[in-house]
Amino acid sequence: MVASILDGIFNGVSIGSILLLAALGLAIVFGLMGVINMAHGELMMLGAYTTFVVQNIFKAIGGPLFEVYIFFALIAAFIVAALVGLLLERGVIRYLYGRPLETLLATWGVSLILQQFVRSVNWVLVFGLLLFCVLYFGGQWVVKRRADFERIKGWSTTLLLFLSGAIALVGGNIVASTYGLAATQPWFGAQNKDVTAPAWLRGGIPIGNYQLPSTRVFIMVLTVLCVLGVYWFLNRTAWGLRIRSVTQNRNMSACLGIPTRTVDALTFALGSGLAGIAGCALSLLGSVGPNTGQNYIVNTFMVVVVGGVGKLVGTIVGAMAIGIADYIVGTGILANLTNIPFLKDFFTFFATTSMAKVMVFALIVVFLQFRPAGMFPQKGRTVDA
Repeated sequence: MVASILDGIFNGVSIGSILLLAALGLAIVFGLMGVINMAHGELMMLGAYTTFVVQNIFKAIGGPLFEVYIFFALIAAFIVAALVGLLLERGVIRYLYGRPLETLLATWGVSLILQQFVRSVNWVLVFGLLLFCVLYFGGQWVVKRRADFERIKGWSTTLLLFLSGAIALVGGNIVASTYGLAATQPWFGAQNKDVTAPAWLRGGIPIGNYQLPSTRVFIMVLTVLCVLGVYWFLNRTAWGLRIRSVTQNRNMSACLGIPTRTVDALTFALGSGLAGIAGCALSLLGSVGPNTGQNYIVNTFMVVVVGGVGKLVGTIVGAMAIGIADYIVGTGILANLTNIPFLKDFFTFFATTSMAKVMVFALIVVFLQFRPAGMFPQKGRTVDA
């Protein structure tokens, strides 16, 4: 009985580590800017697909380098997700600050776009997108240098969008017909892709009569390192100090000369990069697909809300609590711990993965009735800002 409880706690902590890794970036963004980023799961998905691509590159190279590809994949996943997050903040979210409903709808639309993008992306699509970005943003840079920019801003932006889109569409068709790329298959498609873990992550660590899966232990260690890295960045660097300052009082920070817009962009890129790392870790546990991020986005929001918005300690405690509760309820451990018929039937009814999530969600709703600000609510000027 004790062994089953300890096994349940370990597996619950491993699930909590995954949730924490996924929620870490979301907690930073949500705490600083109040942005409900529904595309956070898709940033995790991009990190997972980046891991798949890096794996294939190292597999083609062959040799002992394949055993260390996961470390290069972590770096690449962070960079790709951070760049996409930075582009999302600059192109969409920056214009929607203070409008949470519009931000939620806009990021939800971006999440659908990213899902379809990984299903259909090929060389022709990439060429067209790059051509559009060069023409549109290059045109914007030229127009902004004009003295009468404010007067022509509206119609010039519309014209640039139309011309850049039309030229990119025609250019993509020309390239496709010239080089025979019309029948190019999508890079990923709608089917899930498998990521092969290095050999040293496929076994387990024996402890007594049990064997701890090496992959889950690696994810737990990675989560600890990420938490320590975020803590060090926020508390020991100048930009971390600026982020905490803007989180507590944006207007006062702006008066003191802190570039709040730059802080917003940096914070969003950091949170997105952490989502990419989470996606890299998740790819070691199962196949990678366009809907990978959607399986975790609800749980990550629950972790942030239960722990307390913008609180790193709250995010850690919330992730562990939800992970352990989800596993113990879903595997029927609670049902085996009681001999009372009513309670045994009750916990047996919820002893499935889907029903366990329902029970945990109901418990969270009840908890928020008594602690609406979470376990670690914001205090002082942070609430008033």
